[in-house]
Amino acid sequence: MIHTDPITTANAHLFRQVRLRALQNSPEAFSSTYAREAAFDDAAWARRVERWSGEQGIGFLAIDGAQPRGLAGALLEEPGHAQLVSMWTAPEYRQRGVGRLLVEAVTGWAVTRGLPQLTLMVTSCNDPAMRFYERLGFTRTGRTKPYPNDPDIFEWEMALRLD
Repeated sequence: MIHTDPITTANAHLFRQVRLRALQNSPEAFSSTYAREAAFDDAAWARRVERWSGEQGIGFLAIDGAQPRGLAGALLEEPGHAQLVSMWTAPEYRQRGVGRLLVEAVTGWAVTRGLPQLTLMVTSCNDPAMRFYERLGFTRTGRTKPYPNDPDIFEWEMALRLD
């Protein structure tokens, strides 16, 4: 049975494992790269886990047995605003509700903080992700920005009202 667990120091090794797999599998979905993050030392991973501790952000792993099968997080960017980040599901677990579980976990965290909306950025070349987010109630805001790893791609902002 698949469940979500908050990212903590106790499962930081699973977070690192799934994050690096995500960067290899879907490089166009992230503004970072596998090469950059594979070079992080233990202290850098510890700082990342701390950032996703629940105060300024949150991170969740989708776990099946003892194996991570996906991740998602949210970071507070300014008072009253959080952005869904690092959303990824292992290809063999897509279309099985894992992504929905992860987004629901992040959304629950945002609701407990009284946030009015959750935003995200999705690359213009990732139609399956855009359709997924639309099915969950996210809509395009009209805001775009260049994708940092490829000047021919841009990112769409999408938002979900929580109040």
